[in-house]
Amino acid sequence: MSSLWPRIEPLLANVQKPARYIGCEDGSRVPAHAPHKVSWLLLYPDAYEIGLPNQGLQILYELLNDSDDAVAERSYAPWLDLEAELRARGVPLFSLETHRAAAAFDVLAFNLSAELVYTNVLNCIDLANVAVRSANRRADDPIVIAGGHCTFNPEPLADFVDAFVIGDGEEVVGEITSVLGAWKAAGKRDREGALRALAQVPGVYVPSLYEVTYDGPALVAVTPKYADVPAVVEKRTIADLGAWPYPKQQLVPLTEVVHDRLNVEIFRGCTRGCRFCQAGMITRPVRERPAAQVRQMVADGLARTGYNEVSLTSLSSADYSGIGEVVSDIINEPACHGQVSVALPSLRVDAFTVGIASEIQKVRRTGLTFAPEGGTWRMRKVINKLITEEDLYGAVESAFSQGWRRVKLYFLIGLPTETDEDVAAIAALASQCAAIGRSHTKGANVTASVGGFVPKAQTPFQWARQDTVGELAHKVGLLKDAVRGGRGVTLRWHDPKATLAEGIASRGDRRLGAVMEDVWRAGGTFQEWSEHFDLDRWTEAMARHGLSIDWYVHRQRPRDEVMPWAHVSAGLHHDFLWQDWEDALAEAVVEDCRWTPCYDCGACTEYGIEHIVASPVPPAGGSQGTGQDLGPVPVTLGRR
Repeated sequence: MSSLWPRIEPLLANVQKPARYIGCEDGSRVPAHAPHKVSWLLLYPDAYEIGLPNQGLQILYELLNDSDDAVAERSYAPWLDLEAELRARGVPLFSLETHRAAAAFDVLAFNLSAELVYTNVLNCIDLANVAVRSANRRADDPIVIAGGHCTFNPEPLADFVDAFVIGDGEEVVGEITSVLGAWKAAGKRDREGALRALAQVPGVYVPSLYEVTYDGPALVAVTPKYADVPAVVEKRTIADLGAWPYPKQQLVPLTEVVHDRLNVEIFRGCTRGCRFCQAGMITRPVRERPAAQVRQMVADGLARTGYNEVSLTSLSSADYSGIGEVVSDIINEPACHGQVSVALPSLRVDAFTVGIASEIQKVRRTGLTFAPEGGTWRMRKVINKLITEEDLYGAVESAFSQGWRRVKLYFLIGLPTETDEDVAAIAALASQCAAIGRSHTKGANVTASVGGFVPKAQTPFQWARQDTVGELAHKVGLLKDAVRGGRGVTLRWHDPKATLAEGIASRGDRRLGAVMEDVWRAGGTFQEWSEHFDLDRWTEAMARHGLSIDWYVHRQRPRDEVMPWAHVSAGLHHDFLWQDWEDALAEAVVEDCRWTPCYDCGACTEYGIEHIVASPVPPAGGSQGTGQDLGPVPVTLGRR
């Protein structure tokens, strides 16, 4: 297939950021396509500057291009200006590396990191000149695949995606390549057969092979059409993160992107047990990367990319065993000449110390964000975010005492059992933190960022109701009044209307597909961008298809209700999740199971994978570890 570049290049003079579409980044590959190789187009359904830093996409990009039977290129959702040019001139969506037409690839593979990108998925498929609905695709059309955290409720996109990958992708992409290689070698004649074969791959869900049954508004069952199709699709989990030291060649963009720095994943999974947190639940168990490997990946990455900042990424980076020593080693590495700063983007308040603060600020004070989530200790017990006011004030004291002038605090509103007093306490916490800052510097500022709670699949709060737009707006109003006239506190909040749309997309069953299509056809792309979001598109589409927003979003669900995602498993026992939901309502707390007897959530026992930490000794008073690098060590767990 010839390159579309001669048709694309003249269009770039008419768009705002042409560097989004030219490729050529340091670390990119120009693969050699061949008949015996399965060609993957990895798509991030948002703008280039949001999608390029995505670690999952970069890992799969390297793995596929390093294999003998596959090649991979990338594409991102074209911004509205280029989309208009492409449609006006009949130019299809294309890859960045060779500017091939998207439809020329064997696989279109999307990363789903947030629900409000779903309409962009449909838009990209359409721009590729591929039928938007999977039932209308030709035998030799690309297979459309999606992975990422949102696939733990795949049903709203079931009519448009041929196959979903549930869980970690490192191992399964090779197995998918083998299946599709056989399909390609046979001339792509039997699409149904290829999908049946994909359904045999553990961790792959093929929605067209399942029947959905309803009784009025209620979902009754999602059942396989054939005996060899699994009734429940279990997630894939890689056992040892140290066996996958990727990406080795991080992409370095030619234009400004978010998180423009070296990113090194230090562990995967989280067992803190925050009941609202889908990522923490679905990525269990904890698997830490060996500290020696972290240091090596940082050293190699900095030398290759030229970055002077490294981000140690995870769901709670300060929980990494020996994090203080790892940070110190990076900053004080002679080859870095004292010029490399370290960012810990996911900071646990009760694991952040003066020692960590002093190390981080030696080169440059990177941004600090702490997430108390709830305004009162009662609320934090409900959500199992086990940090006290003293923990928060101590972390803020550590930061301001080491020279920081700005700290960001993240909270959720609309949580189960929340009262106005819980909400007002958010402002009080932020004001006290600002006062602590002013004791060190006159210009101290605390930004309180407030998001609306959305109950997510595969969590203890999946049964909870979501606040209405009016309820969330009332709570935002309380906070605005509380901080008005105060010193050193800046309040920011997420639009309650966008929170409702996210709730529709994340809680829906397969009937939501028609709603997604209507929103997209009405021009509703880039719904995560406030300037392009319009709730009316969503509410009108729901009404047009006779679907109740209250039914999907604003009601508490009973224990025995069949959830839209019940046939997809994150490895967590139903009884464990329900017990944790009842514990939340009783304000009962659950400690981190890395350092306690096992709670039998299922994540370890289902997959035969134990927690793996980089140090063999649990911390004396938290999760700091000894810093002694003895490689990955499994933690043997007991039973509750």
